[in-house]
Amino acid sequence: MTIEPAAGAEKYLALDFANSAVAQPGGQFIDLLGTPSATNRWLTERGLAPAEAGIQEMCAAQLRSMREHIRSLLAARVAGIPALPAALSAVNDALSRVPTAALLHWDEKNGPYRAAACPPNEILDRALAALATNAADLLTGPDADSLTTCDSPPCSRYLLRHGRRQWCSTRCGDRVRAARAYARRTKLNAD
Repeated sequence: MTIEPAAGAEKYLALDFANSAVAQPGGQFIDLLGTPSATNRWLTERGLAPAEAGIQEMCAAQLRSMREHIRSLLAARVAGIPALPAALSAVNDALSRVPTAALLHWDEKNGPYRAAACPPNEILDRALAALATNAADLLTGPDADSLTTCDSPPCSRYLLRHGRRQWCSTRCGDRVRAARAYARRTKLNAD
């Protein structure tokens, strides 16, 4: 299932990650990390894991847990309240798990390039570190003040507010405008 990215997700992978679980009207829920294969696909599409990574349920569960910690930190920032210590701990643990230096390599055809070595057992750690780094950059960077939640219930996605934009997607905006129009028509008919 494809979900329209929220404003800012193109700049911050952490927003895309936090929004990988979506509540929709009618009690529907979409989780792009709901199964190991879906998690592997999500990571691969974002360059965080090779297609053949073979993500297992234990790894998918760790990613879903990190998503909830990052969502908790985003919620604290939006609400202007202190962050939960467990969420900070989880992000800091992920940040400190892997070396950040990309090693120098040499390709006979294309010459020098830099890339982080990533044995298969470190794929998850590197993905978690990349997501945690991006979340920390968002929360401490110049865009942090634009962070907000979608104003279209039941949606619980995050976005970067630009101008008057209040919704994470065209779909959520259309839903709110349709509800307002329906409320106006109902009120006029009642009068």
